[in-house]
Amino acid sequence: MKFQGKKILIGISGSIAAYKIILLVRALVKEGAEVKIVMTKAAADFVSPLTLSTLSKNQVVTELFSDAAWSNHVMMGRWADVMLVAPLSCNTLAKMASGLCDNMLMATYLSATCPVCVAPAMDEDMWHHPTTKQNLNKLESFGNAIIPVGKGELASGLHGEGRMAEPEQIMEFIYNRYFGEKDLAGKKVLITAGPTYESIDPVRFIGNHSSGKMGIAIADEMSRRGAEVTLVLGPSSHKPREASVKVLAVRSAEEMYQACVGRFEGVDIAVMSAAVADYTPEEVSEEKIKKKEGNLTLTLKKTKDILKSLGGLKKPSQVLVGFALETTNERAYAQEKLVSKNCDLIVLNSLNDSGAGFGHDTNKITIFAKNGAEWTYEQKSKQQVAVDIVDRIVNIQ
Repeated sequence: MKFQGKKILIGISGSIAAYKIILLVRALVKEGAEVKIVMTKAAADFVSPLTLSTLSKNQVVTELFSDAAWSNHVMMGRWADVMLVAPLSCNTLAKMASGLCDNMLMATYLSATCPVCVAPAMDEDMWHHPTTKQNLNKLESFGNAIIPVGKGELASGLHGEGRMAEPEQIMEFIYNRYFGEKDLAGKKVLITAGPTYESIDPVRFIGNHSSGKMGIAIADEMSRRGAEVTLVLGPSSHKPREASVKVLAVRSAEEMYQACVGRFEGVDIAVMSAAVADYTPEEVSEEKIKKKEGNLTLTLKKTKDILKSLGGLKKPSQVLVGFALETTNERAYAQEKLVSKNCDLIVLNSLNDSGAGFGHDTNKITIFAKNGAEWTYEQKSKQQVAVDIVDRIVNIQ
């Protein structure tokens, strides 16, 4: 049983998605977990404490000021291996982000010494509100993990993002993040992510729309699974969540090339997910180019092919993974790249797929292997896509 002996503390806030917690508690107990529950008064309007107490075989705590419960908020936060807040309503999210302590759930959260993860649940417009995003970012900055929301029918009758993850997805997330085997322990990994900026003059550059989210998610997943990760990161506002990921910031394709070639010999796995510029200006003006009559002509030269260079240096014991972002003839280009760059795997994503590619929090990929195998996945969060990619890498180690 995957959760045998694990102690899971679940905090339930007021949301219609609370009905799913019944199934989650039952599944966790079946897998050997010991489950305790704290819930808000609003949550009790959606799911019965008696039902949850019966399934968990532990008393459900709801009151902040009863004599029995007041000491428990400290004890529960120290007892648990993991605290899960699910569903995380917009209101409870705001309280967690600000540190407001006006109920038993918040008292327990603020006292918890164990890792905390949350499964948001709200309507699409609330999910996309800037305040919600800001509060989620604050939670992440505190070290809490966010379980990605799903897309589908919402309680309002609308169809969109904001659905709480299903119980099996929540269990998979918790297991992989906190209890899964360290199947990459002892491995050294090199990852690239983000764009490169190719200077035209001191204030202008040639770049692309890559955010670096996909490569950063892979770096985080590799680190969680025990690898020693170096992330060569182009200009990006995003950073890894895992503190153990070593970040090497670069700007240009040449800087990224030098960083990768100089480190490749000492790694077991290299994942080249950065969107590296194919061309760079032949000459860079030392002064800002002034606007004049007529057109400005730039002469561009090819940048060094990082993936191909590493493919030429690759030893049989090393694993090299490339990415292909295409708009036409996607499969053919990806398979040709797999061979010409001497990769073990190529990850294809298409700009023709809605919700995939640059800037999105989701991705949809197909993975091609040099032995002819291929795997196509449905659209998922980039964190979940990272799990799929790392699983494939582990299987060829």
